[in-house]
Amino acid sequence: MPDPVLSAPLADPVPGSFTVEATDGAARVATLQTAHGSVTTPMFMPVGTKASVKAMDPRELAELGARIVLGNTYHLHFRPGEELIAELGGLHRFMGWDGPILTDSGGFQVFSLLDTARVDDEGVTFRSVYDGAPARFTPELAMGVQRALGSDIAMCFDECPPGGAPREAVARAVARTGAWARRCRETEPAPGQLRFGIVQGGVDLELRRESAEQIVALGFDGHAIGGLSVGEDRDTTFAVTAATARLLPPDRPRYFMGIGDPEGILRVIAAGVDLFDCVLPTRLGRTGSALSWDGRLNLRNARFARDPAPLDADCGCPTCTRFSRAYIRHLISQDEVLGLRLLTVHNLTFLIALCQNARAAIEEGRFAAFLAGALARLPRV
Repeated sequence: MPDPVLSAPLADPVPGSFTVEATDGAARVATLQTAHGSVTTPMFMPVGTKASVKAMDPRELAELGARIVLGNTYHLHFRPGEELIAELGGLHRFMGWDGPILTDSGGFQVFSLLDTARVDDEGVTFRSVYDGAPARFTPELAMGVQRALGSDIAMCFDECPPGGAPREAVARAVARTGAWARRCRETEPAPGQLRFGIVQGGVDLELRRESAEQIVALGFDGHAIGGLSVGEDRDTTFAVTAATARLLPPDRPRYFMGIGDPEGILRVIAAGVDLFDCVLPTRLGRTGSALSWDGRLNLRNARFARDPAPLDADCGCPTCTRFSRAYIRHLISQDEVLGLRLLTVHNLTFLIALCQNARAAIEEGRFAAFLAGALARLPRV
């Protein structure tokens, strides 16, 4: 009997169709159709918080293999404002990217701005990071902003408790996230816009199950695993990710919010996660560091001053095929913008290629060996 998880491709895919094409253990290769094209997973999503993946032209991103990028509802709401973006044709046209876009809801800012925020059952009151003015976010506002932006995937507004929060605080966040998800589900999306619910629960597996049951029952187009990589132990992160993924429907995409180191990406793929994002590759590029199979390379280090090697011998990106570590170190030490761009190109390519290789290994039924070999090469973070 055919595996019920594997389904034949649709003749005329519509936004939201999700086809699992291969599995190897929990890891899987799938295709998600959106209003602006399809995404083959597992896929790393570069972060373009303010409608820009820092230092990168959208055409370059596509050439590197990126197929979907992120924008942030919180930041775009304040600068330049969703009304202006809508007036100019929506987020795709505004930023010159014609592929799929996922927009975060602003929920992470609830977590990162907790020192100045007041959370209640209706929403969150805080001070804008731009001018300090009082501001209010509710589930309805978050979804309305995303509707105006016209993103392909809109994330529900949620509450992410910090790592190490007391169980009662995590339980309140689970209940609030579920209630807010229901309100998000009741709003009107943009045409063709998909909506993902977010599972919270910290590292408490009972609360994770409770949250998953609440969110899955609402019938979202996909599900995110939130509230991890916020201070908990890494092995715990991966264990909770695997347990949570098993609670989610196999016929919908799964998204881990906020992981971008090579080991982390491989481990969440092994847990059955399809999509993931992080600012790490672009942030490392801006601070003078490169991802490699030898670990993170700080190009400000004097040991690279005469190094003729590429950043990574196995990388075929434009940076590694043309420039040496010595040259990039020279650019970084002289504060040349080109150095930051070259590192960003490399870091993004490194992660995108890692996902491509993982997909090939899953399709060929050798993912376990691929994972073991990759983790043996990578220094632990």
